[in-house]
Amino acid sequence: MSQYSMPQNHTWIKICGFTEPENALECAALGPDAIGLIFFEKSPRNVDIEQAKKITAVLPDPVLPVGVLVDKEYDEIMHIVHGCGLKGVQLHGSEPPELVERLLKEHLIVIKALFAKKQPFMDQAKEYDMASALLIEYGKGTLPGGNAESWNYELSRQLKTQVPVILAGGLGPENISHAVSAGKPSGVDVSSGVELSYGIKDIKKVDNFIQKVRNIDKTV
Repeated sequence: MSQYSMPQNHTWIKICGFTEPENALECAALGPDAIGLIFFEKSPRNVDIEQAKKITAVLPDPVLPVGVLVDKEYDEIMHIVHGCGLKGVQLHGSEPPELVERLLKEHLIVIKALFAKKQPFMDQAKEYDMASALLIEYGKGTLPGGNAESWNYELSRQLKTQVPVILAGGLGPENISHAVSAGKPSGVDVSSGVELSYGIKDIKKVDNFIQKVRNIDKTV
């Protein structure tokens, strides 16, 4: 990692895909490490800069606002970052390593997504070993994200990288204990698995999800 280090004493948790500030604030109070905002027009959780700005404005300092972007150019990414005060970006398309390096120079946390079933594949991890973290998911479905499909999380352990690994795709309170035990990631990322509806999180599910991860942390 460059400017940011994953916590050593617990699993990093990102709750992703918020659309309303009140909902984001309630979830932030439960103790995740990051809140994700999706800037992808085809996603049902897509937000614009004005929506995102209202959400980042209410987040407490320890909770990182991270923008999820797909195949956007550097200038557009930085316009979004400055427009709503993001501290990190998650590149969820076919972005080249050069873009990761350039964004790191802006003192951003840069997470690069790799996939088991599409490009960029998991075995390309070494190309992105400058990233703050690598997010790994299955990559099967119509949208760039996990599409609520669980997969063989143990595959993520095959990555040949020194970069922290974030596990994603089909996670929820019902399977997070298994996923963390199988994949042994540095972090986890959840969206649809804790939702009431697109972009609105179920506070009880979020709390349950976080508590299960923290319970695993206590046993390690």
